[in-house]
Amino acid sequence: MKRTIQYTLLAGCALGLLALSNHIAAANNATPSPSLMPSCCSGLGITTIATPDTNGVPDLLKTCPVSGDKLGGDMGEPYVFVYKGQQVKLCCKSCKKDFDKKPEKYMKLIRAADKK
Repeated sequence: MKRTIQYTLLAGCALGLLALSNHIAAANNATPSPSLMPSCCSGLGITTIATPDTNGVPDLLKTCPVSGDKLGGDMGEPYVFVYKGQQVKLCCKSCKKDFDKKPEKYMKLIRAADKK
């Protein structure tokens, strides 16, 4: 009986952490990490976390909007994510921190490239 209670508490904590990470990611407009939640929990009204989507409206910029470096150059493959339905390509993952500080500033650059 004691072990059953321990496992129940552990499962509850795991689900709580999963829900909390989803809430924090949504508050930060971040793309949450993929869920490992089994399908048996789908009837409990718990929202599962989707895998990151990189298929938004294409980013046509040839340079990183944050650093100005050429995409796909010395830095390797660009870091790609979706922000509010718009695909964003950055030269590296470290530029994401600067992007998150002023996303609208960088989104204007991306959208301007779409209009050209």
